Amino acid sequence: MNKTSSLNWRDAVALTLALGVTLYGMGNVMPAIGDFRLGPFPMEMFRATFITLCAWVVAIGLKDAKGAPASGWLWWVGLLAAAVLSYAAWSYYGVAIAMDDAMMLFGQREAVIAVAASAAALFFCWRIWGAPVALLGALGIVYLITGPYWPGFLQTAGGDLNELLAQNLWYSLDTGILGGTFAIVITTVFPFIVLGALLEGAGAGDSMIRIAFSWMRNTAGGPAHAAVLSSALFGSVSGSAVANVVGTGVVTIPMIKKRGFSANFAGGVEAAASSGGQVMPPIMGAAALVMADYVGVSYLTVVLAVLLPVMAYYASLFAMILFESRRLGIRADASAAGVEAPTGQDYLNMLLVFGPLALIVLLLVQGLSAAGASMAAIALLLPLSFINPAIRSKPAKLVKSLANGGSTFAGLLMAIAAVGIVISTLAATGVPVKFGVLLTQALGQSMLVALLLVAGACIVLGMGMPTLPAYVTVAAIALPSMKAFGLEPLTAHMFVFFIAVASAITPPVAIAAYAAAAISGGKPIGTAVEASRIGIMIFVVPFAFAYNPLILTVPESGAVFAWGPYLLLILKLAVAIYVLASALIRFDKQALGWPETLARVAASVLLFAPGGHTDMVGAALTAALLGFHHLKGRTAPVAPNA
Repeated sequence: MNKTSSLNWRDAVALTLALGVTLYGMGNVMPAIGDFRLGPFPMEMFRATFITLCAWVVAIGLKDAKGAPASGWLWWVGLLAAAVLSYAAWSYYGVAIAMDDAMMLFGQREAVIAVAASAAALFFCWRIWGAPVALLGALGIVYLITGPYWPGFLQTAGGDLNELLAQNLWYSLDTGILGGTFAIVITTVFPFIVLGALLEGAGAGDSMIRIAFSWMRNTAGGPAHAAVLSSALFGSVSGSAVANVVGTGVVTIPMIKKRGFSANFAGGVEAAASSGGQVMPPIMGAAALVMADYVGVSYLTVVLAVLLPVMAYYASLFAMILFESRRLGIRADASAAGVEAPTGQDYLNMLLVFGPLALIVLLLVQGLSAAGASMAAIALLLPLSFINPAIRSKPAKLVKSLANGGSTFAGLLMAIAAVGIVISTLAATGVPVKFGVLLTQALGQSMLVALLLVAGACIVLGMGMPTLPAYVTVAAIALPSMKAFGLEPLTAHMFVFFIAVASAITPPVAIAAYAAAAISGGKPIGTAVEASRIGIMIFVVPFAFAYNPLILTVPESGAVFAWGPYLLLILKLAVAIYVLASALIRFDKQALGWPETLARVAASVLLFAPGGHTDMVGAALTAALLGFHHLKGRTAPVAPNA
């Protein structure tokens, strides 16, 4: 009884504090309504109080490895970490106010507080996001301290250690945990996280799934195609690949298996489709907001740039499922869908998703800031939610959704703290610039090799990380070397972003694939391999737009837009998707032998390879291969399972 009461008390406090995070953060970014305006609050005060509130939300809501509320040492260490961050935030505020009036030199006390605050944030990061993110932050601190003793280009200039630690870890509005990245996240990203939580809580998720199954019921892939469609819709608002897998996969994965696909393939489809939701406008895992700020372009520009790549990606998923259905001899069977037909209320519920998203796009086109547009969408969604009978019967669900948004953001902020440490360390030591120079010198003018190395680094550093921290971390390290090869900032950032998203399905640490495997009953590594094969275009498209930035549509990518070349580009993308998907499944109208499979892969590469007439060679090879396959299919018997 006492234990139950304790847990109920803890849940109530965590919920209340999380709601406080939401309301406090929204007050800071709320646009003016006539002459009335709450924020923005003074920077020093807001950053200090906001991270304190978030720390207590995380501490009280801390879970153990089994997902149960923390107890024993974990509970007490969590409380201690929150107390440390609270004291450090109070010290930060005092120092910030003092620095407004006079110059200040940091001493041992500030250095100790900075390291302690960093350790507390990394502890929370470890408990929420796992060891990789926390270790990356810890490595940043170690390197900041030991940099003068490292060999070669990794060696850094010495200096006052107290000043170095205090300035770069904690006591700055520009660098460290409470620096520039923190500022972007709490002002621009925050309202989108809250909007995503509200969209999930508004109850349109089940309607999305029923509608997707209804639309795809007459296709051979059936539930697999429905999984792609529903994950694209759900992923556009969820902001998390794993949340997307869990939210839609519990329905779609069992139905995909029932249709006759393997457990690994079923999990792989859901993981690949859910990861693609991270690049689906308008929210894009909130990374688009940070990218717009880093590159210096509007948020709408980023959204427009990603449209063609994301459409190509989801088209490739549909193609993969089509060829796998043919390979297994699976036919369309509308009666076996196993999901209730959508009702008029389901279609009405779609207003809860597309109404706010349409408003965001409209306001962005009219020049409103991303934060202002998202706040307007929240203001629209709150009353609009009452068209759903489930919300009308229990309006408290909206309050719970607002609190969930605050809780989600508090956890994300701990990962951003680790990223802030890494970025600050890299800026203080100049390693990315040195690395970029060395990479350019070593590779000469081989941009392909440079991109392959950057992609490898993106995948390794992004393993186990949520989308936003993965993108920000890798961008800080890799972008100088990419710019050295002449890529425009938007193109370079988009390349890093896509590959960082791909890390969620890349073995061995494929968090989205592992979540899908837990539902499908497949093998985790096998599911990750399938997800990588099915979602191959998320790896291919970044290389394509690095060499042909017209794929990104906007002039900020470095391309001159013209309708003729653009339409030809779309046609080449469609053909490349067809031949590459059939090659990886090794089936088209009938089974493909290894020579034909390899030839199709080569043709898809040639369609976008740099060079004078490689695309023409690729088109000719594609025409020959498809013509040969068609003729062979007319003269040879079809495989038994086809």
